[in-house]
Amino acid sequence: MGRDRFIELMMSLGFRVQHKKNYKRTTYSIANNYPNLIKGYRVNQSSTIWQSDITYYSIGDKFYYAVFIIDVYSKVIVGHKVSDNMRATANIEALQMALSSYKAPKIHHSDRGSQYIYKEYIQILKDQGTSISMALSAQDNAYAERINKTIKEEYLDYWKPKSLQELIKRVDQAVENYNQKRIHKHLNRMTPQKFYKLCQTEEFKRPIIEIYNHESG
Repeated sequence: MGRDRFIELMMSLGFRVQHKKNYKRTTYSIANNYPNLIKGYRVNQSSTIWQSDITYYSIGDKFYYAVFIIDVYSKVIVGHKVSDNMRATANIEALQMALSSYKAPKIHHSDRGSQYIYKEYIQILKDQGTSISMALSAQDNAYAERINKTIKEEYLDYWKPKSLQELIKRVDQAVENYNQKRIHKHLNRMTPQKFYKLCQTEEFKRPIIEIYNHESG
């Protein structure tokens, strides 16, 4: 059984890998938030649900931050941004990148970090007719968190960037490699970008995925 199929099977059974604790805070939750709209949601088309998260990467004694937005169905990283701070402007730039190349999603899902409740970010989504969904736990934002882990552990830790400029370059390279070259077994052994393009054709028989709901039975 391949890695991706194994992960899907274990997630469907409710199992999770215990990750090392993240000691660097990347979001600050606030009381004003939106409900989780995606638990148990059945998806069979791209641009249905986008998930986003912020992660950090340390170089020496400095911390830098990366925002990723992933199309849950096709696994395409549609937008990203690296910065030296956690201000919401980085999230806005990642979202604008995504919307410049991809159809706006029906639902945008994230954690409850203040960057995602920033009024300009929310307004961009509302202008696109996108519903806003927020997670109460890391389990509810698993697709975005998995991308964070993949980019950091399978790409950046190998390249070991030495500066912010090199980190930006390497993240761009990692995203391109992930979207264009990384084959996923559960995408019929296609890359995310190829699968995404096929989803836009009428003749492609699109499988259905169900978003994990850790609160169910």
